[in-house]
Amino acid sequence: MHTDRNKLFQHLWDNYREVTPSAKEIHRILGAAEGQRIVNDHIALRTFNLAPVGLEALAEHFTSLGYHQGGEYHFEAKKLYAQHYEHPDPVAPKVFISELLTEQCSPELQTIASELVAQINPEDVQADNFLYSGRHWSIEHATYETLLQESEYAAWLAAWGFRANHFTVSINQLNQYQTVAEINQLLKDNGYRVNDSGGEIKGSPQELLEQSSTMADRVPVGFSDGTATIPSCFYEFALRYPDASGKLYPGFVAASADKIFESTNAG
Repeated sequence: MHTDRNKLFQHLWDNYREVTPSAKEIHRILGAAEGQRIVNDHIALRTFNLAPVGLEALAEHFTSLGYHQGGEYHFEAKKLYAQHYEHPDPVAPKVFISELLTEQCSPELQTIASELVAQINPEDVQADNFLYSGRHWSIEHATYETLLQESEYAAWLAAWGFRANHFTVSINQLNQYQTVAEINQLLKDNGYRVNDSGGEIKGSPQELLEQSSTMADRVPVGFSDGTATIPSCFYEFALRYPDASGKLYPGFVAASADKIFESTNAG
């Protein structure tokens, strides 16, 4: 496991950027070239709730770097459970890890997930590069399509494996833009599709967090029986408000996160 937090996030970023061509372009339109610092609010990771890759196994890569668990979240319709992790250093990105509750899914999905996870070498889960190592299994495009009928989340995970499915621009740290609405307009003006599930702006000042996101880029991915162009990763934007103590709220809003998951929808 990594001993250097910055290195881990740099590798996660490089791996994410390989399949998210819009990330570089979004940095450009936010003014990175003119000196605007782009600060990452959080990343998100997906997994199955199956040994050896359940949520806690992924979390160990962060708790070993001083992170601790913050909130927990339930997404009953999507059959997901999640936790977020934060670091005592307030500038460290937060981490949102979710897992698919496979036992709540169809027998067919359970079988497929078990067969995929069975191809993972348990030792690899402890390796430095595990969180950005991608897929550890062979999968046919037809199997991806089968999963897609039941769970977008399962299909995405089966196609892409272990990697950050999004990074998040902290709007609080931007000079030129102060609101989520301004960011969404900028994205649309530059030809990006904003995730409008549940509205383009998720959350509210009262909930101490507002979020929005692009719809995932679509890029070719190799399956064992050929290549198909499918949704990869997306970019999120977060604006946090101070809580009663005067500190920016560090948590997440389940109802908003529920809609953010849909940024990788294939439809």
